[in-house]
Amino acid sequence: MKKLFAALIATSVLATSFSVAEARDNRYPAQHHHVDKRVVHKKVVVEKRTVVRKRHWAKGNKLSRAERRQIINARDYRRHHLHAPRRGEQWVRVDNQFLLIGAATGLIVGLVAAN
Repeated sequence: MKKLFAALIATSVLATSFSVAEARDNRYPAQHHHVDKRVVHKKVVVEKRTVVRKRHWAKGNKLSRAERRQIINARDYRRHHLHAPRRGEQWVRVDNQFLLIGAATGLIVGLVAAN
């Protein structure tokens, strides 16, 4: 009888452990972790906007060296209907205007709007 009782206890212990294992498998189904390896390329487009600021020139203003670069030649000032510059002066085109400046100082002596 002791052997029968021991056999029943052993089978019940084994049966409960199998049933617990099956219950865990049913509660937590197998999860397949899928790793998605996509490469994402981002393209950033930046629009460049240029703002053209036209200055209102007046006599006595001073031009910088960068603004004095478009010098009008002796032949060209006649083509643009400008008078001949005096000694030490030169015509310069800036912002669609012709400015008569002192060559050494960059001070504006006269100005004419271009057509």
